[in-house]
Amino acid sequence: MARSLRLRPVNHRAQARARTEVQQRANILGAARQVFTEIGYDAASLRDIVRRTNLAEGTVQGLFPDKESILRTLLDDSARRLRARLRAARDRARSLDEFVSGPWHAFFAFVAEDRVAFDLLRRDPTVIRGLLEEPVLGASVAELREDLEAAIVRVDLPPVDLDYLTAAMAGIAVEVAVRMVERQPPDVEGATVFV
Repeated sequence: MARSLRLRPVNHRAQARARTEVQQRANILGAARQVFTEIGYDAASLRDIVRRTNLAEGTVQGLFPDKESILRTLLDDSARRLRARLRAARDRARSLDEFVSGPWHAFFAFVAEDRVAFDLLRRDPTVIRGLLEEPVLGASVAELREDLEAAIVRVDLPPVDLDYLTAAMAGIAVEVAVRMVERQPPDVEGATVFV
């Protein structure tokens, strides 16, 4: 006896709403990038961002209740892309020098290219420093620690205090990046060679 398959009807309205929401979020995030780049995060308001979109304020607030939630979304995206670059740089390393310099170069290049991260470092580095404790950016630091621990196990690195080394490497990256973005143009190669 053959069983008939019951297929759920496609809810075209729900699909259309989902597509609209994706487009609205992209519109808001694009507007926020522009506003944060032009006037800085601290000076920006949610209303400034709303004005850059073709959306009603209620629509924007329904998706993002405040400018901090927009910033966190932008930083989440940046952090995901940065973590992939850092991981790739550490995976490609064939020597201790490459293991150390490759991720720093990837970090500095990313900062120079990513306007939100670049401008936050240039205008208000305390925001980035504070976010290193958050899960999104903190995950990069945790991955660094794991990779350093694996390097010690492989005897590629001498046994050292991993907490200090991880903190030092992350701190140096941020502090040198702050100085790097002050230069015009940002000196990715010089920053990498220096650290």
